[in-house]
Amino acid sequence: MTTTNLIGLNRNGAEDLAAQLNDLLANYQVLYMNVRGFHWNIKGADFFELHTKFEEIYNVLLEKVDEIAERVLTLGQQPLHAFSDYLQLSQIQQAINISSGAEGIDSLLEGYQVLIAKQRQILNAAGELGDEGTAALMSDYLSQQEKESWMLAAYRGRGA
Repeated sequence: MTTTNLIGLNRNGAEDLAAQLNDLLANYQVLYMNVRGFHWNIKGADFFELHTKFEEIYNVLLEKVDEIAERVLTLGQQPLHAFSDYLQLSQIQQAINISSGAEGIDSLLEGYQVLIAKQRQILNAAGELGDEGTAALMSDYLSQQEKESWMLAAYRGRGA
């Protein structure tokens, strides 16, 4: 039996990396649903701008959910697809009944902190494995979310 998978990566390393990606997927799914709820339930003077911004963000998160799941498949593993698994694995907690823009943004920033930390770990693991595809994906996600975090913090009147 060969020690590499279909794309030439060490099977054991790819399996470990896919497990990390499944953990990341769980966090993305919970954050996606949280932001979807912020979009639906936002009230107040900043309704129009945040309603639109939350929609933009949840669409980006949904795209990343699909990319992560497809990367797990590319590594030869199966992506998690039960929400019960997501809730069990996710470090990001469900945000329920948030209608304040400030609370929604603060929750989103906390979620991004979790994603950024996990993506940095995956980036390092992918680099060690020689998995350029996963490394490139994580690098792209990091640069986008770091900028988004800075902008959201500035909107809230806070520094980075």
